[in-house]
Amino acid sequence: MNIRKLPSASKAFKYPLLIKSILAYSTMLEPENEIVYKDLVRYNYFELNKRVRKQANVLKNMGIDGGKTIAVIDYDSHRYLECFFGIPMTGNVLHTINWRLSPAQILYTINHAQDEVIICHADFLPLLSSMAKEMPTVKHIIVCADGGEFQNEKSLPILGEYESLLAEASEEYDFEDFDEDAVATTFYTTGTTGNPKGVYFTHRQLVLHTLSVSVTFSAIDGACRFNNSDVYMPLTPMFHVHAWGFPYVATMCNTKQVYIGKFEPEMVLKCFVKEKVTFSHCVPTILQMFVLHPATQNIDLSKWKVVIGGSALPEALAKSALQRGVDVITGYGMSETCPILSTVYMSPADAQNPDIDFQVKARTRSGTPAMLVDLRLLDESGNVAPHDGETIGEITARTPWLTQGYFNEPEKSEELWNDGWLHTGDVATMNAENSLKITDRIKDVIKSGGEWVSSIELENIIGKHEAVQEVAIVGIPDVKWGERPHAMIVLKEGKTLSKEGVKDFMQTYVDDSTITPWSIPTSIDFAKAIPKTSVGKIDKKVIRAILLKQ
Repeated sequence: MNIRKLPSASKAFKYPLLIKSILAYSTMLEPENEIVYKDLVRYNYFELNKRVRKQANVLKNMGIDGGKTIAVIDYDSHRYLECFFGIPMTGNVLHTINWRLSPAQILYTINHAQDEVIICHADFLPLLSSMAKEMPTVKHIIVCADGGEFQNEKSLPILGEYESLLAEASEEYDFEDFDEDAVATTFYTTGTTGNPKGVYFTHRQLVLHTLSVSVTFSAIDGACRFNNSDVYMPLTPMFHVHAWGFPYVATMCNTKQVYIGKFEPEMVLKCFVKEKVTFSHCVPTILQMFVLHPATQNIDLSKWKVVIGGSALPEALAKSALQRGVDVITGYGMSETCPILSTVYMSPADAQNPDIDFQVKARTRSGTPAMLVDLRLLDESGNVAPHDGETIGEITARTPWLTQGYFNEPEKSEELWNDGWLHTGDVATMNAENSLKITDRIKDVIKSGGEWVSSIELENIIGKHEAVQEVAIVGIPDVKWGERPHAMIVLKEGKTLSKEGVKDFMQTYVDDSTITPWSIPTSIDFAKAIPKTSVGKIDKKVIRAILLKQ
C-alpha cells in the first residue's frame, strides 16, 4: 500500500503522550475542586500538583534517576493518587502491589518486578519485616502513616515517613519529556495455576486509555455519564488495574475525588453522604452492600452512578439497584487490557424507558466496544463468530493500550498474543447492535452431554429467588454427562430455601423455554459465604477444589 508522508519543519515539536500532560491539565478548568482522603485530608488541584513535584524531589534526592521500579502497598488514598503521577513522570515504573495476595505471592511480585523502593502503609510493615531478608533489590522503604506515627521495624531499610519527606522537599521540579513508549506501570494478575504474571503499560497507552474512557463516558449521551461536575469515589482498590483508569480521567477533568482508605463500611458511608458522591465503580459485592444493607436504607442513592466490573452483574441485584434510583451499568475488561474494553451503551431513549425489566436486561450486558477498541469472537474452529446474539466465541481484542506481554514470561506472552490478537479467555455472544454478552470464562463453561451450559445465566436465574443473596455455579465431573452444574448458594439473613425449592424455582424457567431441563443443577450446597479472589470476584477455582475434596 502506498502512503504519503511530508517533511516536518526543522524545529517542529513531536508531542509525546506522557502522563505529565494529564496532570498538567488538572489546574486548567476547576482547580479548586478537592482531593479528599477519609475525614483526614482535603486539598485542591494546585496542592496536588505541588505534592507530586515534592514526591519527585524525594525520589531525586534518593538518587532514583529513572528506569527503576517503585512499589506502593497502601489503601486507596491521596498518596496513592500522587504516586499514579509522580513515579512514572520521573521516568520510573509504578508497581501497584496487591496486598490481598498471600505473603508468598507478594514476595514473588516484589522480587520479580525488582522493586527498589517500596512506599508502604504502616499496617503492612510487619508483613514486609517478615520477608526483609528475602527482598534483595529493595533499598528503601517509605512509610505512610496517618498522623505520622508508626512502629519502626528495624529489620527494614526505612528512609522516613511519607509526609515528613514531602515537607522537606522542594516544590520546584521540571518534568522532562521522554519516549512515550517508556513503561509507566506494572502489576501482577493471578491465574489459576503458577505464580502471578506481570503486566505492564506505557505512558502512551495510559494517555490513550484515559482519552478513550473520557470520551466514552462523556461525549456520548446515555446512561451513567461522568464529568467534572461529579464527585468521584472509587470502590475498587487502586492496586487493581489503575482503579480501572478513572483516577487519571478524574484528574484530567478536575473532578472532585474522594478516597476511603481501608475499606470500613462506616467510613465509606460517612464519606458517601458527607461528600455527596455521584460516581463510583465496584464489583457486585460492594454494590450489594450499598443497595441491600439495612444501614443504607435511609441513604439517598438516586444521584449515584455506578460502573460494575470484575464479574457479571446479577440481574436481581441490578433490579434492586435501579429500584433505589442507582444509575448502574456494566463494563468489561481485564488486567491485561488496562482495563476497559467495553461498557454498556444506552441511547437516550433506551435510558428513559420506564420498563424496569428492559433496563435490567440492557444494563447487565457486557457492553459495546469503547472507542479505539476492536473486538472479535472466535468460535471453537477459530472462525470469526457472526453478530447474531447466539453464536458463542472467545473474545479477542486489539486496542492501543493492551499489555504487550507478561514481564519476563516469553512463552505465556506468545500464548496471550496468539495470531496477533490478545486472547481474553472469556466467551461471549455479540448481537447486531455490537453489544457483548459474556457467557463465561473458557475454563468455567460447563459442557454437559455435548451441550454448553452458561454458569452466568444459571446464576442470574437462581439469584432472582427472593431468598437468595448470592450464588455461584461451577461444573463438576460426571461419568455419564461429562460435567454437571453445581450450585453454591448463600441465603439472605432470616430466609430459608430447600434444594428442591431451588429446582422447583428453576423449573419455571424450563417451562417458559428460558433454559433447558439439563441446566438445572444436579447438586446444590448452601454456604455462609462464597470464596472470593483478592479483587472480589467469585473464585470458582477454589469452589471446584472444595467440591473435589468432598
